[in-house]
Amino acid sequence: QVQLVESGGGLVQAGGSLRLSCAASGSITRINYMGWYRQATGKQRELVATITTGGSTHYADSVKGRFTISRENAKNTVYLQMNSLKPEDTAVYYCTVDRVGVDYWGKGTLVTVSS
Repeated sequence: QVQLVESGGGLVQAGGSLRLSCAASGSITRINYMGWYRQATGKQRELVATITTGGSTHYADSVKGRFTISRENAKNTVYLQMNSLKPEDTAVYYCTVDRVGVDYWGKGTLVTVSS
């Protein structure tokens, strides 16, 4: 089992920045990738960004150039730096890890961007 705890969400004005963190604990060996998804009210959960153990990253087109995912392997933590936030970025952001083909999810952290 892997436990994930997200932090860093909150209310920010459009154009502002937030940094999300997600700390993993438990069976944290053999993690393939860590990442972030988000779910806005009334919409399906969607990929935001992922990062592999080796540092390869992947971003949704909607956040490219604005968001940066990074990880600190020694602390088993993944970050999401979000800049130039837009109202459409408002959502609950979920941390996820893939461990040997099994996905684990955090409880989510709410990001609200006001116009």
